Amino acid sequence: MRNVNKLIEEMTLEEKAGLCSGLDFWHTKPVERLGVPSIMMTDGPHGLRKQAETADHMGLNQSVPATCFPSGSCLACSFDPSLLKEVGRALGKECKAQGVSILLGPAANVKRSPLCGRNFEYYSEDPELSSELAAAYIEGVQSEGIGTSLKHYAANNMETRRMTMNEIIDERTLREIYLASFENAVKKSQPWTVMCAYNRINGDFCSENGHVLTDVLKKEWGHEGFVVSDWGAVNDRPSALAAGLELEMPYSGGENDKKIIEAVKSGKLPQSVLDGAVERILKIVFLAAENRDENAVCDYEENGRLARRAASECAVLLKNEDDILPLKKKGTVGVFGAFAKEPRYQGGGSSHINPVRVADPLESLRNMAGPETQVLYAQGYALDAKDGTFSNRPFQSNADTPDEKLIAEAVEIASKVDVAVIYAGLPESYESEGYDRKHLAIPAGQVRLITEVCAVQKNVVVVLSNGAPIEMPWLGGVKGVLECYLGGEAFGEAAADLLFGAVNPSGRLAETFPKRLCDNPSYLNFPGSSKEVEYREGIFVGYRYYDKKEMEPLFPFGFGLSYTDFEFTGMTADKTEMDDTEKLTVRVTVKNVGKTAGKEVVQLYVSDEESNVIRPLKELKGFAKLSLQPGEEKTAEFILDKRAFAYYDEKHHDWTVESGTFRIAAGKSSQELLLGQTVFVKSTASFRQQYDMNTTLEELLRDPNAAEMSKTLLKMLGEGMGISLEQDSGISEMFKASPLRQVVMFSQGRISEKKIREMLASMR
Repeated sequence: MRNVNKLIEEMTLEEKAGLCSGLDFWHTKPVERLGVPSIMMTDGPHGLRKQAETADHMGLNQSVPATCFPSGSCLACSFDPSLLKEVGRALGKECKAQGVSILLGPAANVKRSPLCGRNFEYYSEDPELSSELAAAYIEGVQSEGIGTSLKHYAANNMETRRMTMNEIIDERTLREIYLASFENAVKKSQPWTVMCAYNRINGDFCSENGHVLTDVLKKEWGHEGFVVSDWGAVNDRPSALAAGLELEMPYSGGENDKKIIEAVKSGKLPQSVLDGAVERILKIVFLAAENRDENAVCDYEENGRLARRAASECAVLLKNEDDILPLKKKGTVGVFGAFAKEPRYQGGGSSHINPVRVADPLESLRNMAGPETQVLYAQGYALDAKDGTFSNRPFQSNADTPDEKLIAEAVEIASKVDVAVIYAGLPESYESEGYDRKHLAIPAGQVRLITEVCAVQKNVVVVLSNGAPIEMPWLGGVKGVLECYLGGEAFGEAAADLLFGAVNPSGRLAETFPKRLCDNPSYLNFPGSSKEVEYREGIFVGYRYYDKKEMEPLFPFGFGLSYTDFEFTGMTADKTEMDDTEKLTVRVTVKNVGKTAGKEVVQLYVSDEESNVIRPLKELKGFAKLSLQPGEEKTAEFILDKRAFAYYDEKHHDWTVESGTFRIAAGKSSQELLLGQTVFVKSTASFRQQYDMNTTLEELLRDPNAAEMSKTLLKMLGEGMGISLEQDSGISEMFKASPLRQVVMFSQGRISEKKIREMLASMR
C-alpha cells in the first residue's frame, strides 16, 4: 500500500479537488504524475451491469453479458446469509474478470410502502433481516477483492420526486428502522463505499447531511471507506464535502471541482476536510488496484447453476390446498400465461442486467415433467410492448386489457387437463426505478385469465413473478400459489424444480402482503406532497403496524409453507435475569416430522412486556435456516445483546433498555410463534431524568431512583386531603397523574415547593 499521507502532501489543490469527482460516468480520476490509477465501478446489485465499449455514457443501453441473479426482494426470502454470501462471491468473480473494482450494491433500504417502484431491489420491511443479509452480501463480494457500495443511504423509500423530496422522520424512527437497516452491514462487513441517496432528510439533502454521513456513519459506526454520491445526487459540492461525501459521480464537467477549489482558497472549506476526503478515496483506490487480476476468469456456467439454486431457495409457497404441489409426473398439465414463454425475471432501471442466458419456463417445465406427462400451453394474455432495456413506461401496458380470444383458447385447454399452472405477475411497465406503483393489482387481463380458468378447472396453481406484494382477489379459487418474485435468469428452471418437487420450497416472506393497499401503514402519507412527505407511522412499519392494529394481512411477514412438516420441540435460555451489559444465549430446537427433506426458518422475536414508551408488540431479533432430513432434529443458537431489548431514546440520543420483563418467542412466522419464555433485564443507564414542578407522581414512580420520593409525596398528599391514597386504589390512580405543583396545594402545607425542589435537586 502506498504512503497515502506523503502522496497527499505532493498533490496540488487542483489534483485533490479533481480526485473528488469522476473521470466519466463510471471511472475515478487518475493522477498520472503521482501514479494514482483510475478504477471502475458499475451497477449492481443482483448482477454486473458493465457498459459495453460501444455503449452510451448515460448507462441506458446494452451492457456486457453477465449472470442475472434473483433480485433483492427475492434473495431476502431465503432468510439465509450464507446464500447471500455465495451470490456475493460469484458477483465478485464476475467483476474481477471484467476489470470492475466496485460493484454498486447491495441495496438495503427498508420497504416503507409496497408501492415503491424500486422495492424489487430492496430486501425487507425489517431492518434486522435487511442489515444481516446486506452484511453477508458485502462480505461475499469483498472476499474476492472487489468493493461494494452499500446503498441508498438513507431512507430512499420512494421514487416519486426522489431527487428533491424532503422526508420528515423523527430521530427514533430514523434510528430504529431506516438507519438500522444499514448499521450492522457497516459495522460487520465494512463496505468499501457507501452511496448516499438523492432525497432530503429533515431538510438536508443526504449528500449534505452531516448528521447521517459523519456523525452516525463515520464517527458512531466507524465506516472506514468513502461515501460516493448516487449519480447526480450532489446539490452543493462544498457543503457535501464538508458533510462527509468524498466522491461525486459522475463527472460534472469540472464545475464542482472549481467550487471546491474556491471554497478552500476562501477559507469556507478547511484544507483538512479536503485532505481527509482524498485520503479516504486514495486508500480504496490503491486497495482496488492491488486486487486487480488481468488474468481473472469467471465460470458463467457455475454461476448459472448458483442462480438456479438461489431462485429455488428463495421462492415462497403461499398456498398448497389438498397438497396439489408437488405435481405428479403423469397425466396432463395445462400451462397458461405469456410469462411462461417470456418470463419476467428482473426489474427495470439501473439494475437491468444483460443475462448470459434466460431459461424458458415452459421448456423447463416440460423437461422436468418427463415423457409420461403431456404439457399443453396457451398464452392467455398479452405482454408489454418492448421498449429498450429499461421499459419504464408506467401503466401503459398491453396486459391491462383482457384479450378475449387468448382467454377463450386457455379456457378450452384448461377444461380438459388434470391441473392448470398459470404464470402471472407484474409486467415490466408496472414497477421500475424512476416511478412508484399506484395500486397493488396485477393486470386485468391476468385476473380474468385466472378467474376464467378456475371456473372450468378445480386444480389451479399460480406461479407469480413480481418484485413486490400484490392483491389476490382470485386467491380463494386456486389451490396453489408459488411466489417466485423476480427470480433471475434461471427463474424458469427453478420454478419447474419447485413445482415437481425436485426442490422443497423454503422461502419465507421478507415483507407483509396486505389484503388491501389502504391497510398499509404509510397509506395516508405516501407519496406525500410535491415537496415533502411525513413518516407519520413512525416505527410502525410492516408487521410492527399490523401487529399493533390487530389487523390480519393477506400473508404475514416470515410466512412460507413446505412440502414437509416441522415441529418446534424445545427452547432454552441461559439466563432468567440479567443486566443490559450481558448477553443472552437462546437455543431453539426444530424437528422434521414429515417424509421429505426440507428447510425451516427459525424466527426469534423479542417483546417488552411493559414499557413506558410506545413500542411494537414484537420485533425480529434473530433468524436461522436449518436443513433437516426426515426425522432429523437440529438446534439454532441466538446471542442477544443490549440492542435486542433497547429502544432509541431521543432525549438522551442513545439506545436505552428499560428495566423489566421481556418475552423471547420463536416460531415459523411473525404470526405463528410456537415457543417462548421470559427474561428480566435490568437497565444500567447512568443518566437521570430531568424533573420539574410539572412532573407527575406517576413519572416519578416509574423511575427506580425516584419511586420512594413519589410514594412519600403520595402519602402526604392523602394526609392533607384526609384520605388514604394507599388503600383506595381508584383515587390513588387518579392522583398519580397530579403534577408536583398540585401536591403543594393539596397537601395543605404538609410539604412546600421548596422542599420538593430540594428533593428533585438531590436526585440530580
